[in-house]
Amino acid sequence: MAYLAPIDMSLAVPVGPASKPIKDLAPAFSALEWGVIRDARRDPLWTLRPAGRLRRFVNWLTNRTTNPKLASKRLETLRQVALLTWHYGFTVPGEDVARFLKAGFSIQQYELMVEGIRALSLQLRTAR
Repeated sequence: MAYLAPIDMSLAVPVGPASKPIKDLAPAFSALEWGVIRDARRDPLWTLRPAGRLRRFVNWLTNRTTNPKLASKRLETLRQVALLTWHYGFTVPGEDVARFLKAGFSIQQYELMVEGIRALSLQLRTAR
């Protein structure tokens, strides 16, 4: 059992202070990622679900060939979570936030995205 193994103190390494302040270590989004977040505001909620038979038929009738999904799985996850955040704010379901984190984003980035969306929506409301 590993937890009964003795601890070898000769391998211990002292921990020094962080090289940067903690607030500077919070990762930000790239310009492309902020563009995806901004553009998710215009997407309807039905783009989150795969196209059913009826929607495929209507697309065939109207000769619509556009696909709302992004080519990158990481950016598509960002688009979906941003779309949910535009509609629901901090009340995004936990499994969607877990997908966001699994795609390589951090919880700090999620909070930054929600605050950014909140600030953008306030700007849009006051501009009207």
